Amino acid sequence: MERVTTAAPAPGTELGLLRLCGEDWDTVVERDPSIRGHVEGLLHPALPAMWAHRVAHLLHNRGLRRTARTLMLLVRATTGVEIHPGARLGRRVFIDHGTAVVIGETAVVGDDVTIYHQVTLGAVGWWRDNLRPSGERRHPVIGRNVVLGTGATVLGPISVGDDAVIGACALVVADVPGRAAALAPTAAVSTGHTLRRAAS
Repeated sequence: MERVTTAAPAPGTELGLLRLCGEDWDTVVERDPSIRGHVEGLLHPALPAMWAHRVAHLLHNRGLRRTARTLMLLVRATTGVEIHPGARLGRRVFIDHGTAVVIGETAVVGDDVTIYHQVTLGAVGWWRDNLRPSGERRHPVIGRNVVLGTGATVLGPISVGDDAVIGACALVVADVPGRAAALAPTAAVSTGHTLRRAAS
């Protein structure tokens, strides 16, 4: 398995934090065709979640865990995006729509990753994770330039290599090499099927 590269965790200075947030804003404007300019970009549903996570991660790294978690709880209630303050997000991560995105505590997300709604970067379950040594990774590492399609579920301490594509509704529980695609089966189309309507 090739090594997964990712940006450093949240910066140690407020200037670095502001630069990251500026990149997040630019990314929304550049990559969402429905956004017309930076003013409209402020109304993107996932941008507040990204910005709040940048701040929460900084607080988490400085030992203010309860404050960080409280902030992200408020963000979850208002945006539907749940990112643990301990998760490490790289630069220019783009969360499109955002509703029901879940990113666990030890997840690492590389630069230039695209995450669609209802994506889960989770653990396999408390019945296994509680047996792991303290501090051991429980969540995925996502490489650079990865696309995570709508409803994709990536579970456990696995790695997804750079430039990989995880298709919509795919369930991934093993490593995915770089430039590979992990795709869920597509729906089978059956012709000649008629819907039965209830008599009114």
